[in-house]
Amino acid sequence: MLVDSHSHFDAPEFDADRGAVLARARAAGVTRQVVPAITASSWPKLREVCASGAGLFPAYGLHPMYLADHRPAHLDDLHDWIDRERPVAVGECGLDFFIEGLEPAEQQRYFDGQLRLARAFDLPLIVHARHAVDAVIASVKRVGQLRGVVHSFSGSPEQARQLWQLGFLIGLGGPVTYERANRLRTLARTMPLDFLLLETDAPDQPDAGIRGQRNEPSRLPAVRDVIAELRGASPAEIAVATTRNAERLFKLPAN
Repeated sequence: MLVDSHSHFDAPEFDADRGAVLARARAAGVTRQVVPAITASSWPKLREVCASGAGLFPAYGLHPMYLADHRPAHLDDLHDWIDRERPVAVGECGLDFFIEGLEPAEQQRYFDGQLRLARAFDLPLIVHARHAVDAVIASVKRVGQLRGVVHSFSGSPEQARQLWQLGFLIGLGGPVTYERANRLRTLARTMPLDFLLLETDAPDQPDAGIRGQRNEPSRLPAVRDVIAELRGASPAEIAVATTRNAERLFKLPAN
């Protein structure tokens, strides 16, 4: 059994066939998904989607790419949602220094607020860090007493080691399946399994086998199999380890 540690299963791309997508995921052995939010306006739908089927676990947060949609009051709203809904994580949150026009100081304000909420509620974080891993590490150190995952990790081996020392795992998905992703594949081959999570980021980041198409949680075995091949391990070994890691981090109930 596999856990998709990062799936945007509530995305509008799945509105027409969400039931079939879920069935395909389960048939592929993906029995649980962690579904992180991106904006305050998306929280009610995400809650409804996760309540509609077994094995769907919500996380609530404010994504840095949607900075224009966020308001300072949303941090107070997030506190109330977490207190009432008891999600498995805070997120998707983080920093994105790749996209122009996303004011770094404003991103930092929302990120810091979510870090403090995660610490207060003793919840893990689901972190987006694009061209911003060092800044994320500095923020985590500054707030302290945190844990979580940096999803779709694209940093250096040294940055990965720093995150592990801080109690953070890294999520790998479709990008690791591309043959030219040399640094990412080297990391997947050599990193300690105790710090690895599998993800699809569906509907985004399709693996090499469905390049240019809509991604789905049912594609998670393709990620598992590539990592297994890179490590000279069995797919079952990768499945068992990453499922155990997800259960431990998110405190997921057993299937």
